Amino acid sequence: MDPATPPAPLQNDCETESSSVWSWWPSWRPTSMSLLKTTESKILSCIQNDLWARFVTLPNQNRIWTLTLSNKVVRKPVPQAPKTPLVMVHGFGGGVGLWIRNLDALSQSRPVYAFDLLGFGRSSRPSFPSDATKAEEQFVNSIEQWRQSVGLENMILLGHSLGGYLATSYAIQYPSRVSHLILVDPWGFPERPKPQPEEGQGQGTEVVKRPSAPRWVKAIAAVVTLFNPLAIIRAAGPWGPGLVNRFRPDFKRKFEDLFDDDTMTQYIYHCNAQSPSGEVGFRAMTESLGWAKRPMLQRVHLLPNTLPLTMLYGAQSWVDSSSGDSVVQIRGQAHTKVLLINEASHHVYADQPEEFNRVVENICNSAL
Repeated sequence: MDPATPPAPLQNDCETESSSVWSWWPSWRPTSMSLLKTTESKILSCIQNDLWARFVTLPNQNRIWTLTLSNKVVRKPVPQAPKTPLVMVHGFGGGVGLWIRNLDALSQSRPVYAFDLLGFGRSSRPSFPSDATKAEEQFVNSIEQWRQSVGLENMILLGHSLGGYLATSYAIQYPSRVSHLILVDPWGFPERPKPQPEEGQGQGTEVVKRPSAPRWVKAIAAVVTLFNPLAIIRAAGPWGPGLVNRFRPDFKRKFEDLFDDDTMTQYIYHCNAQSPSGEVGFRAMTESLGWAKRPMLQRVHLLPNTLPLTMLYGAQSWVDSSSGDSVVQIRGQAHTKVLLINEASHHVYADQPEEFNRVVENICNSAL
């Protein structure tokens, strides 16, 4: 895509904002779907490969904001079997713009799809049930309806954080549609730990600690049982963008060679200052301190042994990679790998994009 000329699909396709308890405060929150669209367009203007950006309408009339990328370099006319597309699913509070360091590299040899999860980013924001199972089903059903609407028969499915949890749930229900499952620092796998013995008990056991959760994770965990997780951003009104900059300065640093301003933190703000929807579904799926009500380790054995699974973790992430080791044990002889990417935290794809892209490309090539 020509960086100076945004593609036509990005024009005149703004989703109408849903009504909510916050919609009577439009001037209080300096955001809108139009501002989200504008900020995202700036991010996507960095893409060099062919980009098709559009809404995919589901049978229930919900719309999923979707990117499709392919290599625009003309290849030699040698007959080749089409390669399995890679589908990328973002995490909680994210959107397609966060993959900006990965989309070009990963679409060099195969089609790449990225979409905003139902209730997040520019996708429709319907109501979600308060029941954990039903909320998860709504997410997963929307992914399957999206696949059908796009016309994909088979895919390499990659999910980050919450996206990893939902990708696993999807693969359990629709295994024939997934040729390889890639989970990047997935949320929701371990069970909530039982109370630890008091200090001094159980001495002699060496414990290797992961880095503690960052402030923004602790802040969300503290309010998730009482409010929607990102309510504080909306309640902060005109101070919301500054709040995001304060709690997520890492996002500006991760992309500072692409943008010398607040583009990425503005993107995060506009993604999450809209009417709450997907975060309501996420809240339904969590219990106190952000643990999953339905831990995936209790269900991962339902993945077919024939389905390859690779789990990527940031070596400095607050997400404990021991869940990956547990998955290896649970799946036994099934193809399961756990890889650590050095000098990467939770957002592995942005912390070490070159290494992340290389590892994912190798996985995709093994799946053909």
